[in-house]
Amino acid sequence: MSDKHIVIVGAGLVGTLNAILLAKRDFKVSVYEKRQDPRKQSGSCGRRTTNLALSSRGMKALRHVGLAEEIAPYQVPMFARMVHEVGGRMHALNYGRKEQFILSTQRNKLNEILLNAAEKFPNVTCFFGHKLIDCDLQTGNLKFLHNGGTVHVQADVVFGNDGAHSTIRRQMMTCSLMDVMQSYVPYGYIELPVAKTKHNEFAMDPHYLHLWPRDDFMMLCTANWDKTFNIVLFMKFETFAKLKTEKKAVDFFRTHFPDALALVGEENLRASFPTWNPYPMVTIKCSPYHIEDKVLIMGDAAHAMLPFLAQGVNSGFEDCMILNDLLDLHRNDFAIALPEYSRNRKLDAHAVCDLTLYNFLEMRQLVNTKTFRLKKRLDNLIHTLIPNHWVPLYSMVAFTETRYHLCKKRKQQQNQILNCILVFGTVVFLLFVTSILCVLFEHALL
Repeated sequence: MSDKHIVIVGAGLVGTLNAILLAKRDFKVSVYEKRQDPRKQSGSCGRRTTNLALSSRGMKALRHVGLAEEIAPYQVPMFARMVHEVGGRMHALNYGRKEQFILSTQRNKLNEILLNAAEKFPNVTCFFGHKLIDCDLQTGNLKFLHNGGTVHVQADVVFGNDGAHSTIRRQMMTCSLMDVMQSYVPYGYIELPVAKTKHNEFAMDPHYLHLWPRDDFMMLCTANWDKTFNIVLFMKFETFAKLKTEKKAVDFFRTHFPDALALVGEENLRASFPTWNPYPMVTIKCSPYHIEDKVLIMGDAAHAMLPFLAQGVNSGFEDCMILNDLLDLHRNDFAIALPEYSRNRKLDAHAVCDLTLYNFLEMRQLVNTKTFRLKKRLDNLIHTLIPNHWVPLYSMVAFTETRYHLCKKRKQQQNQILNCILVFGTVVFLLFVTSILCVLFEHALL
């Protein structure tokens, strides 16, 4: 075993995958997590229960560490969005080709599987209930609060996998020339469960991401492996604040989401109302991600993003795979691998944050417009005709490993072409109609 001691701060999804990959390199790995062990807690216990949508990038990482088959029983394939209009009408928007799908995956179950896999390595130790309170990143000395006392740890390399509000990132800002951009959207979200039917079946078709777009707010719903669903309502904080009573909340659902109200149940909605405390959503862009050969931040700590492109975990897992490839290339030399990681990842991390903002607009508003639907059909038609030269944005992001900044660039180029085609088509149509009217007018004069 290598004598290099690696400390990972954060035992979430990215931290545990990172631990597995580093353990396979024979490093001594210690993982510190401020929460208690989630496997020993009942219910959600304050943890997020929003489902993940794993796609190509995330599943590649799980296959690499041999966990794809273990998580498979807890996943539900989703082939399209099912858009629910206010009047009850529904229409589907495929994610890609008919055979392509993303995987609705329970966050907590995946975290448990990754933790169990990490702890099977004799060179991995997980410490729960340890909150990082101070660190000297130049020397690798870290101080944790545990059971009212302090624990000092010495590390050769520190990985900050500690989420959007990363303590490691904050400390890096004090001792390096780090650029950081943090922005919140004025929207929050709440989660609502949908039970399975009395016949022990799904309450809706599980193979869709169900979407209720309402311009200024929206709701989505994904299936769980146990035949329940998770609903997530995204809305401005000021709108949440107006729903001051159970009655107002029920009336709001009855007006805007009548079919969803039937699924959740009025009594269940009333019972959940006291817990409605909307979670905020933040975007983080920063660079560089490293300090010499000592520190590297990854996942949400480096590039927190909105959840609307389902790339938070996928991109975090891709972070781990990119680092893994660099360590292969440079024979575990962190002095070369970490700076190269920072240089290579910045463009893509910033691009995927931008793409999620666009997808938020698309999901809550654009899908309601006829122009968007027409562009979507045209986009898919061109992809069918020339699949090697034209790939829709979502397909590029979810079903390929095309770098995010190239996805963004090609999306902009393809969008310009689609707009030109639509304008040209509209002009031709108007000229055709005008010529017909002129002919009819001439005949009328005769």
